[in-house]
Amino acid sequence: MVSGCNHAKEGTPLARVGDDILYEKDLKGLLPPNTEPLDSIVWVRNYTHNWIKTRLLLNKALQNLKPEDINFEQQLEKYRNSLISYTYETELISQQMDTTVSDSAISNYYNNHKRDFVLLKNIVRAMYVVIEKNKSLEKHFTHLFKLPDSVMMDSLEYNCKEYAINYFLDTTVWIPFEKVTKIIPLKTYNKELFLKNNKFVKVKDKNTVYLINFVDFKIKNDFSPLELEENNIRNIIINSRKMEFIKNLHEKIYQEAARKNEFEIYTYDK
Repeated sequence: MVSGCNHAKEGTPLARVGDDILYEKDLKGLLPPNTEPLDSIVWVRNYTHNWIKTRLLLNKALQNLKPEDINFEQQLEKYRNSLISYTYETELISQQMDTTVSDSAISNYYNNHKRDFVLLKNIVRAMYVVIEKNKSLEKHFTHLFKLPDSVMMDSLEYNCKEYAINYFLDTTVWIPFEKVTKIIPLKTYNKELFLKNNKFVKVKDKNTVYLINFVDFKIKNDFSPLELEENNIRNIIINSRKMEFIKNLHEKIYQEAARKNEFEIYTYDK
């Protein structure tokens, strides 16, 4: 047990498990900011109960496990060393390694590793508009979809803001074909054949008209387009540089220490 004078020294006690005591000061900085007084009381109560349960479990484990089962000195030392080394490597990488990846480097990697980038789903580049069923509105939007590209985009954007229930006009973005079919009720028994044979499609139901224009498509198991893989490739290249940087760092430190006779290797004969 801890004496009363120690309580005074440590502050207000909240709970005790064996010789371990949770003090009010131990919670400093843990309570979420701007917590209402009533909520803070509930939070402290919950934290205290969780602390008690954790300590009781720890004590039970210490009572029942063998000494060799709870000797973690080597693991902790290894973990500590790994953290220190990792922190140093990360600091040097941020200071010295070039993380700029050019478009040509990305393109070259893509072309040399194209088989690594295979699509798992059908994707499309498309624009679609969903409007309420109205003959004049349908005729107007159908006309807009048949305008030249440069005129069509501006006209569609303006009119969609005014009349569309839902729309998507960014044809630079690849989207899963399944995502499109969740919005537009397309009947497709053979998706590849459908995409090959349909550029502009209009679908109607009881209250709605759906218009979609397919700009490009890729079928599952085809090569994924470069635009979709740019960020992935950039990360691959940077990670490869990091591995090479760390490898060279280790070798440089080793060679420098060898020149200065900072270590020795003893012959071991058993």
